[in-house]
Amino acid sequence: MKRSSVLTLFVSAALVPTLSFGSSHREAPTIAGLPKVDGTDLYLFRSYEPGRQGYTTILANYIPVQDAYGGPNFFEMDPQAIYAINIDNTGDAVPDISFQFRFTNTQKKLAVPSGGQNIPVPLINIGPVDKDGKALNVTESYTLNVSWNNGHSRGAAENSSLGGATFFKPVDNIGQKSIPDYASYASNFVYDVKLPNCSTLGRVFVGQRKEGFVVNLGEIFDLVNTNPAGPRDGEPNTLADKNVTTIALELPTSCLTQGKDPVIGAWTTASIPQSHVSGDNLGTEGNWVASDGRQMTQVSRLANPLINEVIIGLPDKDKFNSSKPADDAQFLKYVTNPSLPVLLNVLFGKAATPPQTPRNDLVAAFLTGVKGLNQPVSVHPAEIMRLNTSIAPTAAAAQNDLGVLGGDNAGFPNGRRPFDDVTDIELRVAMGALCGKIGNCGSQTADPNNGAPYTDGAKAAGADAASSRATGQINLADTRSEERRVGKECRSR
Repeated sequence: MKRSSVLTLFVSAALVPTLSFGSSHREAPTIAGLPKVDGTDLYLFRSYEPGRQGYTTILANYIPVQDAYGGPNFFEMDPQAIYAINIDNTGDAVPDISFQFRFTNTQKKLAVPSGGQNIPVPLINIGPVDKDGKALNVTESYTLNVSWNNGHSRGAAENSSLGGATFFKPVDNIGQKSIPDYASYASNFVYDVKLPNCSTLGRVFVGQRKEGFVVNLGEIFDLVNTNPAGPRDGEPNTLADKNVTTIALELPTSCLTQGKDPVIGAWTTASIPQSHVSGDNLGTEGNWVASDGRQMTQVSRLANPLINEVIIGLPDKDKFNSSKPADDAQFLKYVTNPSLPVLLNVLFGKAATPPQTPRNDLVAAFLTGVKGLNQPVSVHPAEIMRLNTSIAPTAAAAQNDLGVLGGDNAGFPNGRRPFDDVTDIELRVAMGALCGKIGNCGSQTADPNNGAPYTDGAKAAGADAASSRATGQINLADTRSEERRVGKECRSR
């Protein structure tokens, strides 16, 4: 079976054990203590390989900043949680389609004879691992259920590759002795999937991936301890040796849109049983009842990058994670009157002039979509990622990592691709790059910083660097300065 899609490129991208100002790593007090359900990044784009232009890829990353040496248990998904990818195709910020993933972690209790007794082993595997997993002490499987028609219709997805309704997750990348070729091993877990509301097969994969987000993480959160107008590739990618767990769907675009409007919105959420939530920071807005009757609470919500991390104020971070997009009017002040430009002005003075408020440009970029680009025909303002599926995808070699700012309308904020440098994009937009172009900044109709090329200094070297590299060491393609810094170290391994 030929699997040449973006989904397969991500299957080859996990690090052999050896993407924070990244979108949403430990961004709120409660979720910082719940890493298994911490959504880190969402990607939404039309597949751009030859022959796949009729499909849309959605990637939802969870469990941030995984170290490759994170054994012996590594990074299992939470079997009590429900992970969801939600699609709005009518512009009302309510999920018209919801893909819900539930995991089962099975312990085999493998044992070895020791002094006449069979003693259970403490490790996740007792020998080399193949796709059948006989040497694994723990296996992870999942089901995918789909709801549509505003939740009134439900059905289970079918595994068209294996039959039945069960899918399997590859074990995390333990190491080369256990799994000599992790990319080939993981590719066995890309499945054809038959959705109950779609006549054409899609594809699904869940498993550990190399963190695709490129960012100068440490210095950004140290009061922006870098030159924000310096070279775009002058700083190391702090996340170069980290992993995440990706929930990936590649689906026919026609099964995601509705009617004549080509714009869809997406966000990912994770919920856990209400009995597992302590404290009252989340409130009750995120409480809901699952189809099996369990009382659940939404603890993670993610769409556009950096919103809860650097836009939403500290007192409301937990509340945002448990909220529904349709109710985002309660957070409007953080968008129209953002604090980030003010903080940057304090740090850098005239080199970072805060635009006037209210920021109608940010309302368009993050709440309604940009008119003529990715705004639905009828729109309810909400913080969700919007993609105009009628805009042709840009081939990997021709992609501009500044997305729309760089003249590439197939990139962020029209959805988001792995190559899009959302940190640089959002720094520039926050400081007024789109003032007057998509909405005024107070009375300003032009960028008050005259197109200053703000950057965190970390840059991906190419569109494939974030999606199709499988290495046993730091990915030297992330930034050229990173290559200079660690090249000697990696060559000596």
